[in-house]
This record gives sequence, structure tokens and C-alpha cells, in this order.
Amino acid sequence: MTKFLRNIRKSFLDHGSVKGYLLHALGEILLIMIGVLLAFQVSNWNEKANNKNAELIYYKNIKRQLNEDRGIISRNIDYNNNYLGQFKFASQIIEAKDRAKIDTLIAIALNLFRYSDFHRASNIYETIVNSGQIKLLQNQDIIEGLQGLEETYVYINKMEEIHLDVIKQIIVPDLVKMIEFTSGKVANPDELYAFEFKNRFTLLLEIMKEKNGVYNKAINDITRLVEWIDEELDSKNNK
Repeated sequence: MTKFLRNIRKSFLDHGSVKGYLLHALGEILLIMIGVLLAFQVSNWNEKANNKNAELIYYKNIKRQLNEDRGIISRNIDYNNNYLGQFKFASQIIEAKDRAKIDTLIAIALNLFRYSDFHRASNIYETIVNSGQIKLLQNQDIIEGLQGLEETYVYINKMEEIHLDVIKQIIVPDLVKMIEFTSGKVANPDELYAFEFKNRFTLLLEIMKEKNGVYNKAINDITRLVEWIDEELDSKNNK
């Protein structure tokens, strides 16, 4: 093609047709411009296609992580509820001064060390922001939902820390003085039925109820996010 255009140009010059030469030169410039524009457009198409594929991959990865988190949080809810029920029962035994259930009370008291612990050191929103890939996500509702879920995770982590601190600073020192762990013997049974010991259960019950509330909020947030992601995936796959 280049040789053909060069021959035409030479023909114009040989015959002294300056006007024809200029028109031909203009035509070459236009052809070059069209070629550049087409190449630029193709590059844009490729970039958009690549970004769309990357976005779909991110949504799928986010959905997978969310489902994993939901499973872990659900198991923590079950674990928390199990001991929540035990501690309520122990509180009722103390309230009723039921000495016949002292063995049950001791067994439950030894479970005061138990606590659920969902601790996410880093989460999805933080990860995609730090990686700079958040610009690939086009759905603002999903972005804001992930940000809100991060705040919920921070709240969960804070409640876990409070729970652990109460166990270490209050529960452990009390139990060490009251119960021999290997045999389950109690130095002074009256201490088990004192209001001070009942207060320990009441304190933990309040913390565990608060944890249940924020756990369930996280589950609801995740469920809503997964629904939005499914809608986004369906929409983009059908385009």
C-alpha cells in the first residue's frame, strides 16, 4: 500500500500537478489520522473489556469472602447462644438459691472462660482500597455496603476485646479463688450464691447479648451485599 501511494505521489510530481499532490498528501494524512483513531478506539474497547472482566472477578471473589464470613459468624452466633443459655440458667439457680443444683452451677461457672471470637484483622473493603482496585467497581451501593460492613466488623472486634478483658480481669481472678479447677471443689459454696457472683453472670450476659446483636447485623449486611452482587453479575453477564 505504501509503495502504491508513493508511486501515485511520484506520478503527480512528474506531471507537475501540485494540486493533485497536495490532495494526495492530505488524503495520506487523513488515512493516518483514521488509523490512529481506530487504534485508539480498539485500545479503549480492549481496556473496557479487561476492566469489565476484572470487575466480574472482583465481585465473585468478594461474594466468596462474604459467604465465608457469614458461615464463620453464624457458627459464632451458635457458640455464643449456647453459653448465653447456660449463663441465664446459672443466674436463675443463684437467684432461686437452689442448693440442689450446685454441681450444675459449678460446671457452668467453669464455662465462664468460654467466649466466641470473630476477629477479622483486615476485611474486603480495606483490601480493595489499599490495592487501588476499588476504581474497578462501578456499583456504588456495593462499595458503600462494604464500607458499612467494615464498620460493623470493627464493632464486633471491639466487643470481642471487651469480652476477653472482662474474662481476664474479673472472671479469672474470681474463679481461681473460688473453685479448684481439677476437682471442681468449692472452698466456700456460699460465694456461689452471693449477689457478687451473680453480677458476674449478669455482666457477661449483657456483653453476649450485645455481641449477638452486632453478629446478626453483620449477617444481614452480608446477605444484602450478596444479593446486590448477584444482581450486578447477572446484569453484566447479560450485556
